[in-house]
Amino acid sequence: MSVKEMKASDLFVRCLEEEGVEYIFGLPGEENADLVMSLRGSRIKFVLCRHEQAAAFMADVYGRLTGKAGVCLGTLGPGATNLVTGVADANMDRAPLVALIGQADTRRLHKESHQNMDAIAMYRPITKWAQTITHPGNIPEVVRKAFKLAEAEKPGATVIELPEDLAKRPVPASPMPAMKTRRPAADHKAVRMAVDIIAKAKNPMILAGNGAVRKRASKQLRRLARKTGIPVINTFMGKGAVARSDRHCLFTIGLQAKDYANHAIDRADVVIAVGYDLVEYSPGAWNKTPENKKIVHIDFWPAEVDSAYPVAVDVAGDVADALWQINEEINRRFAQKGKLPLFRIGNWSKLRQKIEDDFAMEKDDRSFPMKPQKILYDLRQVMGPEDILLSDVGAHKMWVSRYWQCEEPNTCMISNGFCSMGFALPGSIGAKAAYPDRRVLSINGDAGFLMNVQDLETAARLGQNIVAMVWCDGEYGLIKWKQQNNFAGQHSDLKFNNPDFEHLAKAFGIWGKTIRKPEELVPALKRAFQQKGPAIIAVPVDYSENVKLTRRLGELQLTI
Repeated sequence: MSVKEMKASDLFVRCLEEEGVEYIFGLPGEENADLVMSLRGSRIKFVLCRHEQAAAFMADVYGRLTGKAGVCLGTLGPGATNLVTGVADANMDRAPLVALIGQADTRRLHKESHQNMDAIAMYRPITKWAQTITHPGNIPEVVRKAFKLAEAEKPGATVIELPEDLAKRPVPASPMPAMKTRRPAADHKAVRMAVDIIAKAKNPMILAGNGAVRKRASKQLRRLARKTGIPVINTFMGKGAVARSDRHCLFTIGLQAKDYANHAIDRADVVIAVGYDLVEYSPGAWNKTPENKKIVHIDFWPAEVDSAYPVAVDVAGDVADALWQINEEINRRFAQKGKLPLFRIGNWSKLRQKIEDDFAMEKDDRSFPMKPQKILYDLRQVMGPEDILLSDVGAHKMWVSRYWQCEEPNTCMISNGFCSMGFALPGSIGAKAAYPDRRVLSINGDAGFLMNVQDLETAARLGQNIVAMVWCDGEYGLIKWKQQNNFAGQHSDLKFNNPDFEHLAKAFGIWGKTIRKPEELVPALKRAFQQKGPAIIAVPVDYSENVKLTRRLGELQLTI
């Protein structure tokens, strides 16, 4: 069968179409010009961005929310280096992403020449796979492999480099079909061992991580919790794996070692870790007595080796399938005997109520600048269960992580593995591309917000109603908090100045408001979500609450 000859860059675009790519976020350059021009006749929408790092964050969040690889594009040299932080963030936070980068003509790669660098060597430590196109006939295989690896569990980032001279060549080739790979099921013996341990437990606890919010895993996890009566604690990235309104939910672990969730997990004799990545929250922070705990590790990969994470049984395979098998084995052993649930979830109701009361402690506070707890309480009254909140990195992230609880998986996006400032604003553009009908809000510190503020213009050009909330304190607040904790209340010089955010919004041609009293916040949020484009809300925040929270949690005494 004859294969039609076409330009290599056209073939590349057809391969992307075969993979189901809807958006490419990026910047054009001389060395990727052929690829960008080939996109003009494609159904793929090229989203012109204002910085490559922002483009990578857009692709990162799009990939997390859809399960399909988000795609970003940059040229060679500085374009490729600008993508690095967003690509590394996606890889460490398990987001499927494919980065496309340009490269110089192959006839000058062997020598010192303009913008020539070994970008593939740079990307290898921060991706699952990085490969240059060495012959235009290889394009179908390289593209297929990049997407297959990026989307395979655990997801991550891959990179394809296309030299400019190869992009121009004619090639007789066709795209490869995008075939889905079924993930392997968990070993039956491991499943039975896991159920043996659960059945013999006195005080078991489920720890839900990043992998628990993907695919069908959340549904099966909720079944397991209700079937057994075991409470669930989630990491920052596992929010919504079990709904905040479910009585099995004991909310979030990861802020400080003396919080309620830490006290609860201290008393566990068995911890069932579901989709938990050690990069999310070190076992050494929550497992102070590993000799007193048995850990059942349920994840796509066998557990990482860590002295504070001694695994009694590794249930490696598709998480949803592993949980389904465990649920079925529990049914087989106990359902007909009337022994389900195995444990009394009511024993945890007082603790759950205590945590909820803690979350609502400042709900009626009228002080100004506003307390972080009050801001988040008011915000929860406006945001729906399916709406998406993205938290940037800074002191606000600590408050979001503790106080912002979710009904559904993947409704709170946090950069936690790589902890990248500048993530949330561009990430919200990727979120809105994935779910245009949902409300999307980013919470940013006044430091991280300005790191990618330029892409507000991208959102305005696209007409996206994303709302960027900026918590203003004029300092690197998280660094101050940590320095105060570690240096007897002292800290280095961390102050800076901010723009007038209302004027900044006006300069971008969008709506903006600076909150001047607490009762303005909810009306401002409602108005912001009524705009036809993006909006900015600046909120002066009282970060003296940081050290108060540290002190209060340090003194927390809990009887369970």
